Amino acid sequence: MSASATAATAMIGCACGRTRMEASGAPILVSECLCDSCRAAAARLAALPGAVDRLTAYGATPCAEYRKDRIRIVSGAEHLAEFRLSADAGTRRVVATCCNTPVFLELKGAHWLSVYLHLWPPHTRPTAQLRTMVGDLDDASRLPDDLPNLKSQSLWFYAKLLAAWIAMGLRNPRIEVKEKLDA
Repeated sequence: MSASATAATAMIGCACGRTRMEASGAPILVSECLCDSCRAAAARLAALPGAVDRLTAYGATPCAEYRKDRIRIVSGAEHLAEFRLSADAGTRRVVATCCNTPVFLELKGAHWLSVYLHLWPPHTRPTAQLRTMVGDLDDASRLPDDLPNLKSQSLWFYAKLLAAWIAMGLRNPRIEVKEKLDA
């Protein structure tokens, strides 16, 4: 499924199936992030009991960026816990603790969620359009050239996010997660 395709509704969920979400419509964009923060968080989350390393072979975190108003938690909200790399980190990663599956990433003040692509069944998984934050790598020469490999986020990336926020009426819905996770 391409990122630009208009998907009706996708049911996605954690590895054990207890935490399920509904993603409506097409994502804003689909990316693979190579920032230091995503790679460090992935390593710490992969060390949790029963967890799986979700990075690509070259260390990227694949995500579909979705408007918050297009993601609905259908079941398992009681299993969600937030993980932060440090107490004052502006980014939180939300994990389904029933099986220690990372579910989404949320930047402080953001109107979108970066939903991890491993939640989709492989045959319905959105396709990445670009890699971003390649500048954080010591050696980017090992990256495949099948997608644009951007040193940081591009103007196009921010324009897509701004257009989505305008379409949302400049709202920023809250996603409540009550538990905290130490990893």
